[in-house]
Amino acid sequence: MHAPDQLKIYDISQEVFSCSVFPGDPSPEKKILMSIKDGAVCNLSDLKMCNHNGTHVDAPFHFYEDGKTIDQMHLDRFIGYAYVAEHTGDISADDARRIMKAAKECNPASAERILIKGKAVVTKEAAEAFAKEQIKLFGNESQTVGPEDSPVEVHLIMLGAEIVLLEGIRLAEVPEGDYILNAAPLNLGGADGAPCRATLMDPRNVVRGTLY
Repeated sequence: MHAPDQLKIYDISQEVFSCSVFPGDPSPEKKILMSIKDGAVCNLSDLKMCNHNGTHVDAPFHFYEDGKTIDQMHLDRFIGYAYVAEHTGDISADDARRIMKAAKECNPASAERILIKGKAVVTKEAAEAFAKEQIKLFGNESQTVGPEDSPVEVHLIMLGAEIVLLEGIRLAEVPEGDYILNAAPLNLGGADGAPCRATLMDPRNVVRGTLY
């Protein structure tokens, strides 16, 4: 019997302490509390960071006072089939519809979660197109969805449709196509967003629910 191929997992997350930070947000900080080299029984450190540093997810509460917090969002929004599409520049409504069409043709289930590879900006019209499709999650490589200097309108449209926003991912090594995404956030009660360790896995490595 042949040994199975090694499971291919793409880590699409940033390392936290060297991560990108949205202008004006505080950067992550690490404080050493105990150190073995200094005679302590173990190494122990303290972490301080903004919920939106590095690779993270936004919940509706980020822009809506009565919106769902991160712990109120069902995990199936963060975990499941996803489609990676490459795009540079503004994403128009036509671009959004083209991406959705390609996702559905590749694997209808992957059209529920759309990840954009490249330096792309979601326009108001694209946000409305994605909201109309009722996707569960949208991810991009920028630290924000929408123009960096005016992201509010796009956030209001997409978070208003309860689309989880996965920001700050890294897709340079990931080919276009369908994958299984795991972007489960830290379970932070009452929070507007949370860091996550986002990964992608080739669905062809999954057979009847068993990884090989």
